[in-house]
Order: sequence, then C-alpha cells, then structure tokens
Amino acid sequence: MEITRILVQMHAEEYLKKNDPLGWFEAVYAAAQGDELAIPWANLNPNPHLMEWLDTNPLPSGRKVLVVGCGLGDDAEELSRRGFSVTAFDVSPTAIDWCRKRHPLSKVRYEIQDLLHAPAGWKNFFDLVVEIYTLQSLQSPLREEAVRAMALCLAPQGIVLVITRAKDPNEFPEGPPWPVTKNDLALFTQIGLKSQAFEDFIDKEDQPIRRFRAAYQMPTA
Repeated sequence: MEITRILVQMHAEEYLKKNDPLGWFEAVYAAAQGDELAIPWANLNPNPHLMEWLDTNPLPSGRKVLVVGCGLGDDAEELSRRGFSVTAFDVSPTAIDWCRKRHPLSKVRYEIQDLLHAPAGWKNFFDLVVEIYTLQSLQSPLREEAVRAMALCLAPQGIVLVITRAKDPNEFPEGPPWPVTKNDLALFTQIGLKSQAFEDFIDKEDQPIRRFRAAYQMPTA
C-alpha cells in the first residue's frame, strides 16, 4: 500500500506542475489498469463512517443523493440499496467506466462530471450531498471552490455530509492527501449553512488516522 501511495503522490506532483490539479485522478485510475488494489482509497466496501451516520440519521427513502468523487462506487451502491435516488460522479472517465462494469445492474446514475463545473440542473436539487475523501484531495483555492459548489447543489433543508482526514492549522503533512482543518470546513457556515453535527475522532486503522465527520444543512428557502 505504501508503494501505491507513493505512486499516487508522483502522479499528483506531475499534474500540479502542469497546472492541472485535477488531472492526476484520471492518471491514477488509468495507470491501475483494472487492479483495484492500485487505488489506495478504494476499500471495495461502503465507508463505515458513512454507514454509521446513515444508521443514526435515518432519511426517508426516495431522497435525491449526490455522491462526490464516487471512485469505484461502493458508497453510491450502498445509498441506492437503502432506497435513495443516487447520482454519483467522478472527474475520471476511467473511474466511471469502472463503476459501470463493477455494477452492471445498478440503479445509480454514474456520470463523468467536474464538481467545479457542475450541470445547471444540479443547483438546489439534492437532499443529501455525500463527500468522502475528496476535499482532502484538493488544495486551496480549489478546496474552497468545492465547498461552495457542494452547497449550491443542496435543496432547501438539504444536508452535506463530509468525511475527511483532519489536522491542526500548524501541521503541514506532505500530500496527497492534504488533511482538512476546522477552519476549512467553517466555510460551510460562513456561506449560510447551519452546522448540524461535527465529530473529531481517531479512525482506528492499521495506522490511526484523525478524521472529521461533519454535517451541514441548507436553511429553508
């Protein structure tokens, strides 16, 4: 896994030097050549912190859900299994093609999209926007643009759920990923959303990782 992460960092450095901060996602998926183990963030199961949140914050079935940076589709499929109407997207064409091959009978609408240039029809449309490990893959100012773009996708009373690596402002780890600070997420409230829940916890993986899980709600129009 460590070698895989080093290769991801090399792809990211290459595309950042080209002033193409999103291009490395497609490079990683394409270089994997169908080997799921070559995607370090692909656990091939729904994210457990998403599952826990859904279990403790039940939403009516049929709600419209957007999955940001869906990767290989495991979170999107779990949301669909729970009865939601799910749109899942990734900026990587290879990732979306991979999703469709992995889940040929899926009800999920898999789309190749860039969050920063989202379709007009997504504005104020979704009841739930799920962002897992995407903000930590972006640096400023794209991170701030992504926060604003997710908020624009929310219907009145819609919720955005963020699960991300966390850090303090005085920490400067080499990325990707680039962990997120509380101040980074505070932008959601600064642009008008209401903080519904904020958790700062240690994810007990092989190497413990500090994470934030936060939910923000759009006020009623």
